Amino acid sequence: MNRTPPPDGPALFAALRACASGIHPLEAGTSLLIDHGSWLCRRDFTSRFITTGTSISDGTTLLASIDWEAAVIALHAGELPSSGGERRMLHLAASIAGGIPVSLYDTLPGIDRRNASLVISAVAHAAGLPYLETDKRHLNG
Repeated sequence: MNRTPPPDGPALFAALRACASGIHPLEAGTSLLIDHGSWLCRRDFTSRFITTGTSISDGTTLLASIDWEAAVIALHAGELPSSGGERRMLHLAASIAGGIPVSLYDTLPGIDRRNASLVISAVAHAAGLPYLETDKRHLNG
């Protein structure tokens, strides 16, 4: 993979999902960050922590991956200005997808209903359980 600027929006999301495909925790954490809707719309995040490339199996599928550890290190160093909710969601996604340790005691309090529902769905998917439509009933609440 290379450091060319990643695509934006749906093309980026598809490339991230394609790269994570088949690895439940990686799928879950990546989807959590996509569904949260903040970090992947920020050039200061995507230009530094996303690497893109083309699938070697078909030569055409765009793939993208997130450097979870580097993103969390930059967050802790104050290099990524963010709200408390954004910080929490990045920590949770990085923990699920990248194995980055996070204190649930410190991270879960303060997330809103929508984000709590996203986290619940991500944890279920990371465990190998299918996403349930009922898990998403609070996304708009």
